Amino acid sequence: MWWTRLKALIVKELLALLRDPKARLILVGPPLVQLLVFSYAATLDVTNIDLVVLDRDAGAASRELVQRLEGAPDFRRVVPVESETALAAAIDRQEAIAAISIGPTFSRDIAAGVPAKVQVILDGRRSNASQIVAGYVSRIVQGLGAEIAVGGGRAPPPVDVVARNWFNPNLIYQWFMVPNLVASIALLIGLIVTALSIARERELGTFDQLMVSPLRTHEILIGKVIPPMLVGTVHLTLYVLAAVLIFGIPLRGSLGLLYGSALFYLLSVAGLGLFISALAATQQQAILGAFLLLVPATLLSGFATPVENMPEWLQPVTIVNPLRYFLVIVRGVFLKDLPVAEVAAQTLPLALIAAATLSAAAWLFRRRLE
Repeated sequence: MWWTRLKALIVKELLALLRDPKARLILVGPPLVQLLVFSYAATLDVTNIDLVVLDRDAGAASRELVQRLEGAPDFRRVVPVESETALAAAIDRQEAIAAISIGPTFSRDIAAGVPAKVQVILDGRRSNASQIVAGYVSRIVQGLGAEIAVGGGRAPPPVDVVARNWFNPNLIYQWFMVPNLVASIALLIGLIVTALSIARERELGTFDQLMVSPLRTHEILIGKVIPPMLVGTVHLTLYVLAAVLIFGIPLRGSLGLLYGSALFYLLSVAGLGLFISALAATQQQAILGAFLLLVPATLLSGFATPVENMPEWLQPVTIVNPLRYFLVIVRGVFLKDLPVAEVAAQTLPLALIAAATLSAAAWLFRRRLE
């Protein structure tokens, strides 16, 4: 009998989610659009860079340097200026992220084999991007100096550093971004769908009917958890297919490990959503509560900045964040064939978070019933 009652509640929840064509469209369309748009827009690469150059030398070496800057694929425009005032104004008005000032003795110093001076002025308002641009410019200047030194019969630089990028040899940013979005969008959809479940019952006036039904409290909770998990599994499958077929990301690990860990991840997300739903009296409150949790969960997950780079007092807060652990699993399964032991090490905290959040939601649910 318990299975019949539970099945009826699961069917009811799925019908509530899917019976409205607009609701179906919202449930499936926006997540896929977010995956496609964010994968291209949310890039950590710095391209289409605008530079201004003040060449006070006008010698052969300085002209060669300007030509190399113009030919670099990451630079969109290299604008010459005639004075330091114009150079400062371009940075001040954010017409360029960096400005290069070539000293008046640049060509002569390079030909003589003495240190040549090139000043790079960066826009500190965009600190991360400007530091990357400084690295681009430094490599071009150093490459020019090394070639001129070899052409003049002097010894080349003694050390030749060759970088090899493991797991993403071509540094394609989608290979990093898409697995992160798979976990993040699954968190967004799971939280919202689950948070709305009980709040929707209260707002529509069907919550009292649910209470007088033969369903027990734990059966109601299970019936509220399973439909969002089914929706999350469908979304996860669509995301994996899009990552492999559209973005060409290699799937080097085991799909079984990915789906096995996703089970506990979705359980932990459903527990958080049910806790919010048990607290909320209306659907609007439930949505606001979901977004209130979503933003810090994303920022504290290691999505954009490593957890190790965060302040020491803040790092313990990330221990209760399920997104932190699932990000490691998704990236590892896609890019480096994460071993079973490492997947298990990241899944155990998810199981503990799921147990804690579901227990807290059940306790709060019973308390609200009393």
